[in-house]
Amino acid sequence: MRARSLVIGVLAALAVALIASGWQIVSRHGVTTSLGPVELAVLRYGVPALLLAPLWCRRGSWPTALSKGRLVLLVLCGGLPFGLVVLAGARWAPAAHMGIFMAGCMPLFVVLGGWMVQRETLGRVRVLGLLLMVLGVVALGLGGWRDGLAAWRGDLLFVLAAVLWAIYTLAFRSSGLSPWQGAALVNLGSTVVLLPVIVVWGAPRLISAPWADLVLQTLGQGVMAGVLGLVVYAIAIARLGAARAALSAALVPVFTALGAAWLLGEMPDRSAWAALALVVPGVVLASGAFVPKRRADKNRIGAT
Repeated sequence: MRARSLVIGVLAALAVALIASGWQIVSRHGVTTSLGPVELAVLRYGVPALLLAPLWCRRGSWPTALSKGRLVLLVLCGGLPFGLVVLAGARWAPAAHMGIFMAGCMPLFVVLGGWMVQRETLGRVRVLGLLLMVLGVVALGLGGWRDGLAAWRGDLLFVLAAVLWAIYTLAFRSSGLSPWQGAALVNLGSTVVLLPVIVVWGAPRLISAPWADLVLQTLGQGVMAGVLGLVVYAIAIARLGAARAALSAALVPVFTALGAAWLLGEMPDRSAWAALALVVPGVVLASGAFVPKRRADKNRIGAT
């Protein structure tokens, strides 16, 4: 039974990485073809809000200690603004940059935030992992700047998105919400915030875009990233533990780079490969999966 549980956990972690990288590739494809960030945001948050409606309709099940301020923070940093920043960045920078910057910056900002707010400590292994991630991100940024590429605009937006997600992560830790409840609230709140945007600017490409693109983005944005990603990540955590489940993040930039090269024709340059070589082992070390259990419990920083 234990071997079966391990296999299920590994498969779930692999599915998490595939879904995350698939969302990045699908997003890059959407904003560079027939849809814009607003149209993709409608599919990314509106579809999950409808699918998770039974959860946000059950008001009596929400933690009473959840303040309105924290709820607003969760929606603003983990919902619509985060998604729009990522989608806007995808218009400027290739998918491989998205995978590397998101995987390399999110854990770093979470750790910095935990240190500033909760005075959390780190062991040497995790510090080494964070250092490798910083070096990888810097290598990719300098490579794009040296080559005079316009991708730096998207790279900066990915860094901003990582800051927003780090704030969301820290706010979610002490919210008392389950992952399902958090997803339901964030998607509903984002949809409500998105309504005035649609009223003012509209989302005309949802009408003019080819049906094939709409189906692809509905499945990729709303169903896969918005709902199934949450389910399989919860399974991975239950079967492997939080630290080892977080190792799936190390596969995301690799899958994104390879998938973008295959599906979008975006071949990573030398700086991207160098960044991958630094960020991937950095994520592995910073996850805490190889820290002794006693020390990991004492210096826990949480998973992004």
